[in-house]
Amino acid sequence: MLSRAFQRLADLFPLPSLRVQRILAFAVILTQAGISVTGAIVRVTASGLGCPTWPQCFPGSFVPVTVAEVPVVHQAVEFGNRMLTFVVCLFAGAVVLAVTRARRRREVLVYAWLMPGGTVVQAIIGGITVRTGLLWWTVAVHLLASMVMVWLAVLLYAKIGEPDDGVEAAQVPRPLRWLTAVSAVALSATLVAGTLVTGAGPHAGDKSLERPVQRLEVEITPLVHLHSELLVAYLALLVGLGFGLVTIGMNRAIRTRYIVLIALVCSQALVGVVQYFTDVPAALVAIHVGGAAACVAATAALWAAMRTREPVPAETREPIGKSA
Repeated sequence: MLSRAFQRLADLFPLPSLRVQRILAFAVILTQAGISVTGAIVRVTASGLGCPTWPQCFPGSFVPVTVAEVPVVHQAVEFGNRMLTFVVCLFAGAVVLAVTRARRRREVLVYAWLMPGGTVVQAIIGGITVRTGLLWWTVAVHLLASMVMVWLAVLLYAKIGEPDDGVEAAQVPRPLRWLTAVSAVALSATLVAGTLVTGAGPHAGDKSLERPVQRLEVEITPLVHLHSELLVAYLALLVGLGFGLVTIGMNRAIRTRYIVLIALVCSQALVGVVQYFTDVPAALVAIHVGGAAACVAATAALWAAMRTREPVPAETREPIGKSA
């Protein structure tokens, strides 16, 4: 019943072209990745408690208020990040309306609905993070959830570009697709290790002496080594995947995505090395988070390109008016 009501609402809008649907889906990717970067900026500027409560910014006010305990700049940074959530919701809702109005297949609708649904979950996680005083593991969950949303947004973009009446076609042998899945698992482990490094690192998100942020009480050097070793394992899997793809003769789409992914992973590794030897400067933290989102998006794009939905060849279609 709810789906019918939403369909009637969507029918009030003009029929969106495929180009419009893809533009909206791409905007969803950018906003989902972008809010993870602005979240990192909140943390490295120690603005995590610029709005010390949730969903309100201050008790009795949804917007910043002048108080001596919280610098204005910290309020502005944290409140700005909260406002970006509405931009994320705007594009998430717009893509749902677009694919619903276009009466796309169920698979596309499911991925589209995951965007506003996941954004709501992310907002709740953000509220828990604030209410627990930036407890390190809640910050970790918040970032990892953003990475999941980036992955799903890329898959949505790929699904929208495929024909609804097409048939699924494998572009690579199954073992190579499974190897890609294993590399995604290695990427996930690398991200988790990265959040542990963050939890034990110098950027807690707030510098209040009255209410110190609880950190991960573990020596950071072994965590950094674990993080880097997992990244090397991820890169090694990708290199092995590359040999397999060259052997079978990959198509242009897969080749392009693979080259972009390798370049991003190597760049991310370089940023990490510079961070380690320069005592983790704030600017590089935001760049590193953005790079993580880019690696997730590129891995998802490569995964999606390995099994696509292709148009049904005209010669195999049944002539109009001919009975089965």
